[in-house]
Amino acid sequence: MLLDTTYDIATPEGVELRLPLAGLAPRALAWLVDAGIKTGVLLFASMFLRVLGVFGLGVYFVVTFVLLWFYNVLFEVLGHGATPGKRSFGIAVVNRNGTPVGWSASIIRNLIRAVDVLPGCYAFGCISVLISGRFQRLGDLAAGTVVVHRPRASATPPRPRADDVDPLPVVVPLSREEQQAIVDFGERFGRLNVERAEELAAVLRPVFSDVNAARLRAYAGWLAGRDRRS
Repeated sequence: MLLDTTYDIATPEGVELRLPLAGLAPRALAWLVDAGIKTGVLLFASMFLRVLGVFGLGVYFVVTFVLLWFYNVLFEVLGHGATPGKRSFGIAVVNRNGTPVGWSASIIRNLIRAVDVLPGCYAFGCISVLISGRFQRLGDLAAGTVVVHRPRASATPPRPRADDVDPLPVVVPLSREEQQAIVDFGERFGRLNVERAEELAAVLRPVFSDVNAARLRAYAGWLAGRDRRS
């Protein structure tokens, strides 16, 4: 059972990495920002290159080619996986194993963009993001990459953890996966806003009919305490 759009990776050293996957909305907004930057550069270039006649037209085509095919690649590889658009929304491209994206993977994912955009308005890419388990468009599937949220430093104090509340015993039978999902919720509670916490708690309504975020934290505290005692 998953309580959030996360992707867990077990490293060879035995450390578990939890990557928060980026969905369609932030990726689409990031694309709009990058598209605006590309358009602005092309408009600016056309204003100065038109006076050069045929030579200026040739340079304009070169600039267009570089922007369309290498803008994303250069920023993703040299900018820690993030174009200006991705950086503005706190997302970045990484390899499926959590390592920084390299030249070959970035080139592949951006070449396949020509297929993702078909038959128009990125239809294939959007459908792939919505139905794939890791929100991957076709380019990501081919290159073995995922788009994740980058952690951002928060100026607000952390919210209480699950072990800061009075534990509430769980009286219904739970599978090991369900227990782990509840404990994970408690551990991540301090990084969730109120609306997101309630949304995730509602996932367990089929198991606990009256559950809410506060009660789920109490369950998480009891389960975590039981694990420490065992």
